[in-house]
Amino acid sequence: MFTSQLALLHVFFLMVPEGVRPQPSPSPSGAVSTQSDLGPRTQGETLQSSSEVPGVSTVSPTVVTPSAPGNRTVDLFPVLPICVCDLTPGACDMNCCCDRDCYLLHPRTVFSFCLPGSVRSSSWVCVDNSLIFRSNSPFPSRVFMDSNGIKQFCVHVNNSKLTYFQKLQKVNATSFQALATEFGGESFTSTFQTQSPPPFYRAGDPILTYFPKWSVIGLLRQPAGVGAGGLCAESNPAGFLESKSTTCARFFKNLADSCTLDPTLNAASYHNFTVLKVPRGLSDLQNTKFQVPVTPVSQADSPLLAGNTCQNVVSQVIYEIETNGTFGIQKVSIGFGQTNLTVEPGTSFQQHFIIHFRAFQQSTAASLTGFRSGNPGYIAEKPLLALTGDRRHSMTLLQSKGDGTCSIKRHEVQFGVNAISGCKLRLKRVDCSHLQREIYRTLHGSPRPEHVAIFGNADPAQKGEWTRILSRNCSVSAMHCTSCCVIPVSLEIQILWAYVGLQSNPQAHVSGARFLYHCQPIQDSQQETEVPLTTVVTFVDITQKPEPPRGQPRMDWKLPFDFFFPFKMVFSRGVDSQKGSVSPILILCLLLLGVLNLETK
Repeated sequence: MFTSQLALLHVFFLMVPEGVRPQPSPSPSGAVSTQSDLGPRTQGETLQSSSEVPGVSTVSPTVVTPSAPGNRTVDLFPVLPICVCDLTPGACDMNCCCDRDCYLLHPRTVFSFCLPGSVRSSSWVCVDNSLIFRSNSPFPSRVFMDSNGIKQFCVHVNNSKLTYFQKLQKVNATSFQALATEFGGESFTSTFQTQSPPPFYRAGDPILTYFPKWSVIGLLRQPAGVGAGGLCAESNPAGFLESKSTTCARFFKNLADSCTLDPTLNAASYHNFTVLKVPRGLSDLQNTKFQVPVTPVSQADSPLLAGNTCQNVVSQVIYEIETNGTFGIQKVSIGFGQTNLTVEPGTSFQQHFIIHFRAFQQSTAASLTGFRSGNPGYIAEKPLLALTGDRRHSMTLLQSKGDGTCSIKRHEVQFGVNAISGCKLRLKRVDCSHLQREIYRTLHGSPRPEHVAIFGNADPAQKGEWTRILSRNCSVSAMHCTSCCVIPVSLEIQILWAYVGLQSNPQAHVSGARFLYHCQPIQDSQQETEVPLTTVVTFVDITQKPEPPRGQPRMDWKLPFDFFFPFKMVFSRGVDSQKGSVSPILILCLLLLGVLNLETK
């Protein structure tokens, strides 16, 4: 077999008979023939190689002058007896360089390119043309111009044994299955038969449902609005662990007929199925342990047409789905919102669909820890956690009604957010101690916070994760009032906090908290009291950052002990001749300034 080493060893002298040149073959990828190397071509020119090498076949096509189109006996393309792109009998196929119906001696001069398979593929071994002085290679050779504009001397390599596939194998009833198994892949039928459902749901997977009455498998749907009008699309599937809310519109031409017949208006159609805990429940639909019923939170009546009104129409559907990791869905509950619609032509209304996922709680004790405001450090604007006894709750501030009086509702204290709020408290005349207790309770809320969480994930059962709130009540003796009642009028909640841990991932924690009450006296003779109250919360950052790293080391310049010796000699010898001259002093000063500049850089 001819190799590139053999080609390079043979490129010494090119011996071509006069008037005969090698037949040009397709150029290497990205190379073009130079005009000077191609030389002139004439119709009827015979191309052949100068010699042969055993074991290697060379391309030696003979091109003859084409005759008239009617003469079909002339063989224009003996090189390619099979023309794969000749798809139109009796007509010339575009860019099909082997199509005999085109009657082209040089198709490349007419077509912009040749379709794959319409010209014989060839292999070339190339070297830089500057390395070749003369070639005597017995194989076709040409000089091409590569994409970089460098001439390449190329020798055409053609081995017929590599041009064809192996011998076609015989197929019979015995070998058919063996060959299909060895060379074939999975078929649609085998894939469908062997595919088994996944063992558990993954995030975003559709949730499978089962209708026992009809033995039908379906998907849990969450209708969503589509198009400009937001019409309900029933085929929208709910995704596992994807809590979201959708709203869509429904239109009715004749609500009187649809009121009791349309299943989208009936609450029963949204829970007349079971939900599969995990997808592998498909393999055993008769096993109820893989099925979870959909439990209504409250009784929802069926739609009823009463006169000109369609009653009990479903306007909102809320699914609450509890999951337990790879164990799948453990509980599904459903709640409804219903409304009444007036029967009239072109009636429309909106429906809301909400699906909410949450972790499955096996016992009520597991839910006592409640929400977190961080894990572990507090997150900005999350509730500040407080503890009263064993009860965990949020610290709150006063909230006023529309008329300015104090409301039962209160604002949550958000971590890191300084805030102030106030309201007016109206109280009938009672004894001073009762009045004080009532105002204290209004200021700090009920129950009164005793501890504040150090971190956002504090556990009520771990007392070490909470810090006691310092408190300073009003001092009656400081007011020097004998016929008055000293009451608190404002509460200032002071929170000291700091960052701890790595600077790349700091965690905010509460270092201390204090309730500071401000008081004022009121006269005991007042029958009805209206007291303006104020609550303020301030967060103080007491973070102590570590010392910054040391700067870059500075150069410590040290001069030789005899550095000033030449200057001493100049001063000692030329004191008389240089009397009154300041040049040595200037030179010394310039040298010292240069050294100082080097030291400061």
